[in-house]
Amino acid sequence: MYRAFFLTLAHYRVIKKLVLICPVTRRLVQRFVAGSSWDDARGVVASQLDKGLKVSLNYLGSDVRNAEQAARTAQMYITVLDQIHDAGWGKDVDISVSLNTLGLLLHDGEQLAVGHAARIAAAAREAGTTVTLEMEGLATVAKTLRVVQSLRESYPEIGGTLQANLRRTDADCRTMDAPTSRLRITKGSFKAPSQAAYSEKHDVDLSFVRCLKTLMEGEGTPLVATHDPVMIEIAQELAAHSNRGLRDFEFQMLFGVRTVEQERLVDVGHTVRVYVPFGENWYGYVVRRLAQRPANIVFFLRALLGAC
Repeated sequence: MYRAFFLTLAHYRVIKKLVLICPVTRRLVQRFVAGSSWDDARGVVASQLDKGLKVSLNYLGSDVRNAEQAARTAQMYITVLDQIHDAGWGKDVDISVSLNTLGLLLHDGEQLAVGHAARIAAAAREAGTTVTLEMEGLATVAKTLRVVQSLRESYPEIGGTLQANLRRTDADCRTMDAPTSRLRITKGSFKAPSQAAYSEKHDVDLSFVRCLKTLMEGEGTPLVATHDPVMIEIAQELAAHSNRGLRDFEFQMLFGVRTVEQERLVDVGHTVRVYVPFGENWYGYVVRRLAQRPANIVFFLRALLGAC
């Protein structure tokens, strides 16, 4: 119920204005988002690298309603990649891209998204880094995986994302694994009907472990996207059992979430990549993060109601 409430808040502009006005909630936004522009985000990226962390950048652009907006989003990524190259960050900073922001949902969107994603992948290769394509709701899963497979023909280093809450993901892990593959496994946060997705946390956890086992025993590089301490421990055990070194897979976590654990894992030799979002469309992202973290609810509501 609290989750539905917070997701509803994502559609109210007046709440967004209150968040910006209030210093307390403004600091909460800064906890999860690196800023509204790349200029803002550069300092955050540098601070993460100074801690020995790696970074995956995501641009929170405006909602894409036409081909021109999709082209502008693609160009933003290319501009950022040029600056990543100039800063010498190619080995440590990659980018994470939603195909929806590249026009996937528009008319002839799959072809449009492939074209933009290929341009971004070419710029990433030039910058010495990689691209990971994100996964959205159930309706776009098949399209997204087709785009990943298509791009792999020219850019085998392209990364993809799989969601353990979907029943199809067991099979997708086996199908998508390849010697040069980079596959991010998440628990998944998008709702889907029961015939397509697991609804119970226990079932999602079991699916996540099965997928981890498949990827750890596979030929590619698993990208373990979780903050769950149990799943982190299981990933370490599966990696050791599969004779993977600490650098043969990576943990991925969100900016502003479990920062002490991120640094602890780095200290013991793991690769940890922090997902750092930036851009003008930060409000919906922050509300979704709050919806997933009940501990922040009271803090957020008190600030909105005048405790700031």
